[in-house]
This record gives sequence, structure tokens and C-alpha cells, in this order.
Amino acid sequence: MIPMKMWSGILAVLLALTGCAATPPTPADGRLAVVASFYPLQFVVERVGGDRVAVTTLTQPGVDPHDVELTPTQVAAISRAALVVYQKGLQAAVDRVVETEGPARVVEATEVVPLHDHPAGTEAAPVDADHAHASADPHTWLDPTTMAAYGRAVAGALAAVDPGHAGEYAQRADSLAAELTTLDTAFSQGLASCDRRTFVTAHDAFGYLAERYGLTQVSIAGLAPDAEPSPARVAEVQRIAKQTRVTTIFYETLTSPAVATAIAGDLGLRTDVLDPLEGLTGESRGTDYIAVMTANLTALRTANGCR
Repeated sequence: MIPMKMWSGILAVLLALTGCAATPPTPADGRLAVVASFYPLQFVVERVGGDRVAVTTLTQPGVDPHDVELTPTQVAAISRAALVVYQKGLQAAVDRVVETEGPARVVEATEVVPLHDHPAGTEAAPVDADHAHASADPHTWLDPTTMAAYGRAVAGALAAVDPGHAGEYAQRADSLAAELTTLDTAFSQGLASCDRRTFVTAHDAFGYLAERYGLTQVSIAGLAPDAEPSPARVAEVQRIAKQTRVTTIFYETLTSPAVATAIAGDLGLRTDVLDPLEGLTGESRGTDYIAVMTANLTALRTANGCR
């Protein structure tokens, strides 16, 4: 039989551990530790959390989020975080760690805004055998209204962890939503009257944007940005480009522009950047989501002859 004094010691340890588990982990300065899996979600967390959060991002600048492999330090950050914000299905390494580590609280983006296989307005490339898993378009953040929904979800999650500052989180989410509404209006008005409504992109990233603003995206590659298009797909894109009188073949900041440049050269067309905002680099046309999306709008308006 275990002596009563030993039971008392065991009970004290269990209570201490329970208390630690129930207390949101914080950095040394008292802020909430929040992990965001890649840039668009990082942007939302930083804007909604403000100075109440310390944000760790799992995707470093210039790295394609699809290819992320986590370090032991990042795994530990997930396990200790008061909140993890991620998109299931986009980054397999993140999915595995979230499942095994069981962070205290998560916001999972596809539960906030469900994915579509191919949003309306997408003339998508075929899915090749190596990327057959990539059937649902994950790029919801390129519709600004989706980012507002993420902001409200993050505000609710932060309020649950830190109820004393719930009003601050709600206010910042409202302010972000107002900025995103302004951006949405700029896209709606800026793309309302154009000479053409088709645009050609390096990979199948802009379906939600096309759906939102009544455009048609034609992608050279499929949902995986590193997929090589077949000769038949290149020929099909060239045919559509000629038929719809496009002026520009768009490429991206995080992937090679070689195929886009080759197609543009064959057709005598321009090239330009249309940024899927999977991450920021020193070459990004802006320092945050709003600025880069505004640059995307300018590029689309110029390419499509919008008035």
C-alpha cells in the first residue's frame, strides 16, 4: 500500500501538471504564442492579435509552402502554442505534426471556408498522376472576403484563450474586414469593364479570385506549382491565348518563369507577375497582403484592358 504522504505528493504533482496544461503558454513578455502555417494566415493572426500575440510562422520567406519540412524547433512551437492556425491539406508536414502533437487550440482554414474542386471561372489544367491528390483548390485566400472570414475565426479563438481581451480581438477583426471590403470593392469596380476577361497563369492558383470577379483563369500547370505541363497542355494554352486575345502570360514570385516566358515568346506576348501570395520575398510587389493584392489588381487591369 502506498503511504498517505506519498499519495499527497503524487496528487500535488498531478495538480501542478493539470494547472500548467490549462494555462495558455506565453512567451517571456506575456504575449500569447500563436503559430501560423504560412503567410496569408500569418497576416491575419498578426492583424487580429496585434501586440497581444507573438506569431511564429512555419514557412520562411521565399519558401514554397507546399514543400515545407518542419524543424524540431517548429514542432516544439506547435506543441506549446496557445493557438495554431493552419490549412489542412496544403502542407502535409504541418498536418502530421498538428495531429500528433495535439496543440491546445486550432483554427483550421477549410473548416472556416470549405474548398472547391475547381471554382467557377477556372479552365484548369488536367491533374497529372504525380499530383492526383491535389484535386481541391487550396488558394481561398486570393478572395479577400475569405480573409475576412479567417479574421473573425481567429478573433473568436483568441478570445476563447484570452477572454479578458476579447473586445480588442473583435475590434481588430472588424478593422481588418473593413480593409478587405475596400480591397474587394476595388477589384469589383476595377475589373468590371475590360476588353477581355481571360487571363493565363503559371499554375492553377487564381480560381477563387476569378470566380469572385467574373474572370476566367487558364492555367499552364495544375494545382501543384512545380508540375511540368505536357506538350499538349502547352499547345492548348497557346490556342486559348490566341482565341481570347490575351496580351500577357503571368508567372509567379516563388517558381521558375521559364515555361511562361517560353509561351509568351512563342506568341509575341508580354509577361508579368501575378502573385499567389503563398509567401513574401524581397521581390514581392508590396510588404503585406493588401499591398500585393493591389499590385495584382493593377497587373490584371493592364493585361485585360480594363477601364
